[in-house]
Amino acid sequence: MELKLVAVAVAGIASQWFAWRFKIPAIALLLVCGFLMGPISGFIIPTEDFGQVYKSVVTVAVAIILFEGGLTLNFREIRQTSQGVFRLVILGAPLVWLLTAASAYFVGGLSLPVSLVLGAILIVTGPTVIMPLLRQARLEPRVSSLLRWEAIVNDPVGALLAVISFEVFLIFNSTQNGADLLLSLFSALLLALPGAWLMGKGIVWSFSNGHVPEFLKVPVTLGSVILLSAVSNLVFKEAGLLAVTVLGITLANSRFTGFEEMRRFKKTVTTILVSAVFILLSASINLEVFTGLGFQALAFTLLVLFVIRPVALGLATIGAGLSWQERTMTALIAPRGIVAVAIAGLFASKLSDQGIADGEQVLAFTILVVAATIIVHGFGIKPLARILGLRSMSKPGILIVGGNPFSIKLGTSLKQLDIPVMIADENWSNLKAAKEQEMKIYNGDILSEHAYHHIHAGDWSKLIAATRNEAYNALACAEFGPEIGTENVYEAGRQIDNLRSDIVYSIGGKPFPGEEFTIDELINKASGSWTFHIGKSDGSAVAMSETNVPILWIGEDEEIFIFDPNGEAAPAEGDTILFFGMKDKNT
Repeated sequence: MELKLVAVAVAGIASQWFAWRFKIPAIALLLVCGFLMGPISGFIIPTEDFGQVYKSVVTVAVAIILFEGGLTLNFREIRQTSQGVFRLVILGAPLVWLLTAASAYFVGGLSLPVSLVLGAILIVTGPTVIMPLLRQARLEPRVSSLLRWEAIVNDPVGALLAVISFEVFLIFNSTQNGADLLLSLFSALLLALPGAWLMGKGIVWSFSNGHVPEFLKVPVTLGSVILLSAVSNLVFKEAGLLAVTVLGITLANSRFTGFEEMRRFKKTVTTILVSAVFILLSASINLEVFTGLGFQALAFTLLVLFVIRPVALGLATIGAGLSWQERTMTALIAPRGIVAVAIAGLFASKLSDQGIADGEQVLAFTILVVAATIIVHGFGIKPLARILGLRSMSKPGILIVGGNPFSIKLGTSLKQLDIPVMIADENWSNLKAAKEQEMKIYNGDILSEHAYHHIHAGDWSKLIAATRNEAYNALACAEFGPEIGTENVYEAGRQIDNLRSDIVYSIGGKPFPGEEFTIDELINKASGSWTFHIGKSDGSAVAMSETNVPILWIGEDEEIFIFDPNGEAAPAEGDTILFFGMKDKNT
């Protein structure tokens, strides 16, 4: 068993790395790994290898995943799209359910109970899939917010509707009492909504008043999530998914000390859980059931992707204050993921236990839709966003913190190189020159909550902190480092002495442009005769002189590289180089 667990862990993390390296959807690689390790090779049979613990672990993992998704939802960011989100959840979800169920029954050839359960399952659009796609596609904030909110909120909604569909079938099959179902559902909603909200407020109160030590905050939160999920599921099956989502949203909208650290830790845990659980779920598929699917299953999948979702969302968003481009994007992008597969696996066995012949096909149909949406939406979201004009920018840019002559001249040169740039500063007068140059600006504290919701880290490949306050520069780098990579944050004019060299990369950013000049010297030179100028590399080493300092170069695929005297990377012949100094005729 240990060897198999290690194999799952290694395959999961390796898939995530390859997905990042080659810019493809991670879930596609996880699905392939699951098939190879499970039904194809027979190396892993989760139900036999891990017994009853397997289902319990999957349930807990999905609860933690949805809780982490809830932590990303802040009400401030949907003020302009609240009506759109409301329509997607309240009107869009039921329409998708009914149309999908009808399609499964009339086109897919499934029985009515299976069709109703499958229709509910396929409501969910999966935060574990949509989040990486949104980061890769870099959509405009409005449409990105719509897709993210729908994915996270609809997951528990779809699970509850699947449970209700199954329980209603039991009522008609005389194995369940209608009054008991209504009582359980009411009790579950009472626990999941007010109960989760109260638990969230209790966590915030205990953390803010020092009743929980710092090192126990994350463990206490995780324990609370697992407890809430388990208790809710005892009252009504799958109600725990709704409860933990509400708990996550409550904490996300109750800012408190330690929240960012907790959110980042949960993000790390979620990445590990998604990788392992999706491989295990894929490995548990019965290949005979899957290969037995015919043309009807393919026709059903095509209807779900290209007819049902566009029609349902098109009707639901009429008059929602969205542009036709935003409506088109939300209607055509709906990748399904780990939650759909987990719920399908649960109900496949439940329906089969009730003697329904095609019960196991719930999982097979779900896997088929998941695989199709991963391919179509995973590889199609970027071209679609480009066609609709919904990409926030054509390529990642550079975020500069601090408005001064050095940063303004740097920003102007970056703009000339067609590199997106934003300059942020609390003092409006420091931004006037940038505004006159038609650069993108942010007037406010880069460390504030307002900046957190209005500056999207995924839009920026590098950060250069260039204020005169070294401590503020270090804090800005520490804030954005986990989001865009600690290797991509820089402090202009940073001086590293022996006492600080051991913590230079854990607190603050890398020196920019090297350690030759302080920030005051850079500003004074930019105010005088020094300027930024552009040159071309001839393939030889680029030297730094007292009057000419190489800043960055643009490599293949328009990737931006900051010069690092100790780094191995170097510009190739023909690459564009940006220098700072006294303009030399030879450059």
